[in-house]
Amino acid sequence: MYICLMGQEIATEAQRFKLIREELGKTQAEFAELLDAGTTTADIERGKKKITGKIVSDLLRLFQINPLWLYGKSFNKHLEVSGSTGPKVITIGTNDRENMIMVPIKASAGYAGNVQDTDWYNELPAFNIPLPEYKEGSFRAFQVRGDSMLPVLLPNEWVMGKAVESVRQANDSRIHVIVTSDTVVVKKLRKSESPDQVNLISLNREYPLIEQPVSEIRELWEVNSKISFDLDAREGDEALVSLKQGLDSLRTEIAQMKKGTA
Repeated sequence: MYICLMGQEIATEAQRFKLIREELGKTQAEFAELLDAGTTTADIERGKKKITGKIVSDLLRLFQINPLWLYGKSFNKHLEVSGSTGPKVITIGTNDRENMIMVPIKASAGYAGNVQDTDWYNELPAFNIPLPEYKEGSFRAFQVRGDSMLPVLLPNEWVMGKAVESVRQANDSRIHVIVTSDTVVVKKLRKSESPDQVNLISLNREYPLIEQPVSEIRELWEVNSKISFDLDAREGDEALVSLKQGLDSLRTEIAQMKKGTA
C-alpha cells in the first residue's frame, strides 16, 4: 500500500513508522535519538530514506513492533518477543522489496546466536524471486545439512521457508526450519497435546523424534519449496522404468514361446 503526497508515493513502512512515533508521543528528533537514526526521522517518514534493519530490530526490541506488520504483511502489530517466532531482522534490496536471505551450512552454526545482529546479516547472500508464490510474506533460504530428511530433502539442497509468527499459527505436520538458541534444523513439526512442546520428526527413520520446548524456538519458517542441484536424483525412477521394460519384453517372449508349443 502507498499514499501519494504531492506526486510522491509514501511506502507502507514509512507510513507505519510515522504512526508508531505519533502513538508514542515522540517528536521526530526524539524518535531519531531513541533509535540512533540521525538527528530526525523526517526523511524516513517522507519516504526519502529507507528504514534500516537495525531500526526494524530496535522497534521489535523496544516496542514489540512486528516487522511483518511494519511492511504491510501482517495484521498483528505487536509481538511478544519471548513468544514470537517471526524474523527478528529483515533486509530490503535496491528494488525496495524484502530480500530472501540465504543461510548456507557454514553460517547455520552462527545463525542461531545472531538472529538480532543486523551487521552479521549483511555478510550473508540475499536475492529476490519474482514469482507470485513469494509476493506475500517474509521468506528465508536455508541449506540442508545431513541426511535426516531423506528421501524428500537431500544433503546440500536449499529450502525456502515462509515466516511463521508463532508456534500456535504453525501448520501441523508440515516441514519447517526451526531455529533455537543453539541450532538450526529442518524437520517435520507435529504439535503435541501440551502447548509447551512440539515434536520434531525426521523423515529418515534412523533418526529419533525430538521433543522440542516451544519456549526455546526463536524463529520458525514453513518450507514451501526447494532448490536442488542433484541431476542424478531420479536414477531410481529410471531404473524402475528399465526394469518394467525388461519385464514386458520377457512376458512377450514367454507368450511367443507358448504359442510355438501350442
